[in-house]
Amino acid sequence: MRALLIPIFALIAPIAAQAQPKPAAKPPGPKPIGVFDDWQAATYDEGGQTVCYAFTKARASVPAIAGREAILTVTHRVGMRDAVSLSAGFEFAQGAEVEVSADKAKFQFYTAKRSAFARDGHAAIVTFGSVKQVTAKSPHPQKKEVLDTFSAKGFSGAYAAINKACPK
Repeated sequence: MRALLIPIFALIAPIAAQAQPKPAAKPPGPKPIGVFDDWQAATYDEGGQTVCYAFTKARASVPAIAGREAILTVTHRVGMRDAVSLSAGFEFAQGAEVEVSADKAKFQFYTAKRSAFARDGHAAIVTFGSVKQVTAKSPHPQKKEVLDTFSAKGFSGAYAAINKACPK
């Protein structure tokens, strides 16, 4: 009887293995390009198109708000380059504006929910490549002003890397 079970198991095992549901494939995540001093560059797939981005986190925020992280990002997508955004870590009031400064240059960012976007991303990028730091004055919903300071060290290298990964 035992001799019969081994051949039957040998026939059933491959069928049982095929019947097992396969685990769902994980969606692909960001693929790092590199770290450039205080900036990082990466790509990810968005509907079959490659999106390239470079980002840095705020080095200082005043006042400090627990659990908040501010991130400055430059993104290239198919049909849209030099998109500069600020993830504030809190939701902006409707119609709020953020002022981003780099040396003497000032840029106005419009807001939508938890993010702010440069009205002229290309002008901001040109300036970011020639300064040491970038600051953002954001209106906090509790009527406070929040000042975030970002390092520009490594911006040029990170920007060159995303240009290479997502050529025009």
